[in-house]
Amino acid sequence: MVFSDLPIIPEIQSALKSLEYQTPTPIQAGAIPPLIEGKDLLGCAQTGTGKTAAFAIPILQKIHQSGQFALKCQPIGLIIAPTRELVVQISENLRDIGRHTKVRHTTVFGGVGQRPQVAALTKGVHLVVATPGRLLDLIDQGYCSLSKLQYFVLDEADRMLDMGFMPDVQKIVRLLPKQRQSVFLSATMPPPIQKLASTLLHQHVTVMVTPPSRTADRVKQSVMFVDRGNKRKLLDRVLADPQRTRVLVFVRTKHGADRLYKSLIDDGVAAEGIHGGRSQNARQRVLNDFKSGKIRVLIATDIAARGIDIDEISHVVNFDVPLEAEAYVHRIGRTARAGASGESITFCSADEYKYLKQIEKTIGMRIPIDREHPFHSVDAQDGEITEIVDHHRSKKSPNAKSASAEPTKRRRSISGKVRKVKPKPNRNPTKSFGKRSSPKSKRR
Repeated sequence: MVFSDLPIIPEIQSALKSLEYQTPTPIQAGAIPPLIEGKDLLGCAQTGTGKTAAFAIPILQKIHQSGQFALKCQPIGLIIAPTRELVVQISENLRDIGRHTKVRHTTVFGGVGQRPQVAALTKGVHLVVATPGRLLDLIDQGYCSLSKLQYFVLDEADRMLDMGFMPDVQKIVRLLPKQRQSVFLSATMPPPIQKLASTLLHQHVTVMVTPPSRTADRVKQSVMFVDRGNKRKLLDRVLADPQRTRVLVFVRTKHGADRLYKSLIDDGVAAEGIHGGRSQNARQRVLNDFKSGKIRVLIATDIAARGIDIDEISHVVNFDVPLEAEAYVHRIGRTARAGASGESITFCSADEYKYLKQIEKTIGMRIPIDREHPFHSVDAQDGEITEIVDHHRSKKSPNAKSASAEPTKRRRSISGKVRKVKPKPNRNPTKSFGKRSSPKSKRR
């Protein structure tokens, strides 16, 4: 199948041809026809599979064909996304695909002044692409009304759940007209997301392209066990390979991102950092530099995982193992996009081993171990976690601990075997009871 086989108007077909879009992805082939027919859609596909074009093409086509005028502060289409970066990405796709249509759109998100956004809404737009918080602010101020809405898209729904946006999303849903066309898209479908979809959609079509939590097939995955203190040295070794041309490195915290990219710059590496603490203008500048190749290494926190849509990312490095397995899927989905291949490398220290095992359980595979580096850590690979287990609880009161009970140390290894570790002997038993030797015992 090619795009010319789909019922798409010439104005959009022309734009797709100039963008060199020839063959629709599975989510696009499955979603575009029913959406053009006006049906609701539940779509589940991993990142990098073209979900944005899957809903953008039908909505742009239907609005253009309707000939409706853009109303002041009353959009007829709304697309909700979790991050500013993703909002900008969707807006760029709408601009490129709808360049030959008469559809007008704008973006609404926090972190920047609201005056330009208010001006665009007041002038009149057909489509609004927004993050939940800023949209609700403008609605409360009377600058935006959803009373005329005909098309509603909730993108990256599982990420909304992870970031705590569900209360805001539910407020927005309550403001929508009952008669509308809804699109619900997510990379995974945990139970809370399924419940929300059931309340939002009406007699919908379901397009499930890949099973939930499947990682991209074209991503070559590996894990390197390393002591935490050697992670920075291991990153230097990874970056020494000239074939790693555009590298996205994920860390856990804003402070860690700032510290890492600044140290790389000090070592002469073309690097930058992106996280929620930086201004929107700075974040967009960094993304543009990374996309153009001016920056070779981008250090990012998970908040940027869904907003980076760059086809040429060759490698993803998990400098810190993510605490949630789903975050791993989204991270490595930044590479191997648009039919290309890619590679992900995960640095795992001993204290992160439990998170790695949860990731492997979620994706349904063991990630291959790369031992061919000078910082390989046997301790980290063993993943031994010491637990203090109290075996002297009262039978009558299971929750009560015995005052005289001595806890037993156990070690759990990568094989799952548990072995006891004898407690160290108390070299001064009298001291533990708080007693002092009597003068008479000393003389003896």
